[in-house]
Amino acid sequence: MKKILLPTDFSDNAWCATVYALKLYDKEECTFYFLHSYKIKVSTMSNLSNKLLRTMAENAKQELLELKDMAESANDNPNHYFDILLSVDTMDDAIELAVKKYNIDLVVMGTKGATGAKEVFMGSNAVNIIKHVKACPILLIPNECDFEIPKQIAFPTDFNRFYGEELLPLKNLAKLYDSKIRILHINEEQNLSHQQDYNLAMLKVYLEECPHSFHWMPDYTKKEKAIIDFIEELSIDILVMINYEHSFLESIINESVIKNIGFHATIPFFVIPSSA
Repeated sequence: MKKILLPTDFSDNAWCATVYALKLYDKEECTFYFLHSYKIKVSTMSNLSNKLLRTMAENAKQELLELKDMAESANDNPNHYFDILLSVDTMDDAIELAVKKYNIDLVVMGTKGATGAKEVFMGSNAVNIIKHVKACPILLIPNECDFEIPKQIAFPTDFNRFYGEELLPLKNLAKLYDSKIRILHINEEQNLSHQQDYNLAMLKVYLEECPHSFHWMPDYTKKEKAIIDFIEELSIDILVMINYEHSFLESIINESVIKNIGFHATIPFFVIPSSA
């Protein structure tokens, strides 16, 4: 049984991510864990009575139970089971702990920033979680993103790394709906090195059981613009990247002013932690 963690702040954005997850794994046997964190600053906590803290915890638990009931009512699927988790840790710490304790296979969450600004790539919570959660993949769902069967999955790579078992989440995602994996390479060099050629050949072997194709695009001033154009031209449904050190993804999430890089979350974004 697949175990999927659904962090929630009880917002419409979080519910949107939940609905997407339920539909994506419609035919899979899954347990979905709703996780809510109500971390209170120590300075604030000292001014609150124990009775008030207990009331806050009880209210949060009640909201989780109501969310669970709503999910069960809206999702009449015998393959799906629901549970609730309440934490007093920060959300990123709470997710990390839950992933380890419950052997979570995937975290699914919304990406809307606190400002709600459309130009923001993803919210600060999502960025923190990508940085901290290294034990399982994360699926980020843009606000108001309706589920569509993922026929096309994009996977950008520079062929500088050897990909093996860490690509298993990508293969499993593609197998859900027999999706086509479109491997994107941006031509930063005239010719591939021997190492890149080898990694390309091994990638072909590793993905041979999945429908896939390789695509070369010219070197843009900004890689994010090349990826956006690729997503639009091939009607990509999900973007997949591996979060390893010094990667393009790392450069995005470390950008001090994320809204200035022009990379917008318009489709679900599947982040695989690096095994290295």
